Amino acid sequence: MLRNLWKEERGQGMTEYGLILALLVIGVITIMGTMGTNLTNKFTTVSNALN
Repeated sequence: MLRNLWKEERGQGMTEYGLILALLVIGVITIMGTMGTNLTNKFTTVSNALN
């Protein structure tokens, strides 16, 4: 029975896709956080220049 469980690979693909998706989400959140800060600074600079 333990040998069969060790060789079982049906759930392995879904686990890999889940890990890849988690890494992508972490990357997107990091990039969006950085871009949000940069965009806020740019809009503040433009707003101050127009005033």
